[in-house]
Amino acid sequence: MSTWVIRALRVVIGIALAGSVIVQAAIVALLWWDTDKEPTGVEVSLTIIGVFGVATLQIVAVCIWRLLTMVNRRTVFSHTAFRFVDLIIGAISAAAVLVFSIAVVARFANHAVPGDEVARGLVALICGFALVIAGVALVVYVMRTLLAQAVARDSEAKHLQSELNEVI
Repeated sequence: MSTWVIRALRVVIGIALAGSVIVQAAIVALLWWDTDKEPTGVEVSLTIIGVFGVATLQIVAVCIWRLLTMVNRRTVFSHTAFRFVDLIIGAISAAAVLVFSIAVVARFANHAVPGDEVARGLVALICGFALVIAGVALVVYVMRTLLAQAVARDSEAKHLQSELNEVI
């Protein structure tokens, strides 16, 4: 991978991380400072889900940053990379659960506040979105399996090269 691509991606990740911290602070601040009344249970629940949802994105960004460092050093085909890929899979899975929890909160909000119902179709769409995010976690898991095969082949190639060097 070329150096300018790694640098460009790091700039994008850095901007995204800075923006995500601002968004997390704004979500929490707006909940209490921008309302004239006490926050409801639904508002607090959605705020907590939002903060944790942004945190999952931050975890993915930091792990990708670390994997980019390994690519730059040409050490990505090692067992150390698995830790970061596993964290990415966990964060994406947690994001899927958080999106599904939005659907649960919306469904229970239908019965808590009369006249302020959330459409059933919207709840179903949110559940579908959670399913798609879970599918992304599975795709990353498949990519992890490919990384495992590449690491195994790389170590086998190094072993064969060392044997060949001994013979020569």
